[in-house]
Amino acid sequence: MIKLIVTDMDGTLLNDRHELHQDFWKMEEALTEKGIMFSVASGRQFYNLESKFEKIKDRMLFFAENGTHVVHKGKELYVNPLDREGAMKFIDIGRETEGAQLVLCGKESAYVECDDEGFIKEIQQYYKRLKKVDNLKDVEDTFLKVTVCDFKGVEEHTLPHYEKFQNDYKVAVAARIFLDITSFTANKGNAIEGVQKELNISPEETLVFGDYLNDLEMMKNARYSYAMKNAHPEIINASRYITSHDNNENGVLKTIEELGLLNGELKEA
Repeated sequence: MIKLIVTDMDGTLLNDRHELHQDFWKMEEALTEKGIMFSVASGRQFYNLESKFEKIKDRMLFFAENGTHVVHKGKELYVNPLDREGAMKFIDIGRETEGAQLVLCGKESAYVECDDEGFIKEIQQYYKRLKKVDNLKDVEDTFLKVTVCDFKGVEEHTLPHYEKFQNDYKVAVAARIFLDITSFTANKGNAIEGVQKELNISPEETLVFGDYLNDLEMMKNARYSYAMKNAHPEIINASRYITSHDNNENGVLKTIEELGLLNGELKEA
């Protein structure tokens, strides 16, 4: 029986307008009544996720900032920080990369030094706590990740500048326009594995949904790993199953229904 459901947010649980489907709240309540914990694993900031799920946050499990900041029922389980030296290095590279904009993600807030209107409007969707500073290198906080935004596409234009660090840091394409850099051990998969041990939940009792490359590792931590119909090809290849509906068709909730979890069953996919 499934005990834990973990879903990515953007491109997965949310539609392309970053909205939750109206049926979500009723379904989450039904899952809770069946003893199934619903959780989200996202590159989004914890405070952003907390606000999205305000009315149920006290029973939620949040894997925020790609698993670097994990909170369960309002209690912080752990933080996997990015070392300051690395963060400063990635800021320097981002400043030198044409078309790139930077977000320094700390435990207390996210920070930017650029005030481009289009950039700010985009990232405000993912960071509830966001501060404009004169110099990112002067920020004092526990760093979780450096995010690079490139509206031309990060796989082609930004990733090549950071690939040489992949043996020492986790460098992940989180979306078409976002590249996330964290501690080498920080990813959604490791975070989920830690919580599975903490809560005595096995991979066979875990169902996950994802769509992009920062979801890659978590596909290995669940017997029921679902790539969204709209997922990146590498995620589709890494998953056991593919949803029959995409994120704009309420694919996560429809798959949960198809599996019979609301009736206390588990139909084989």
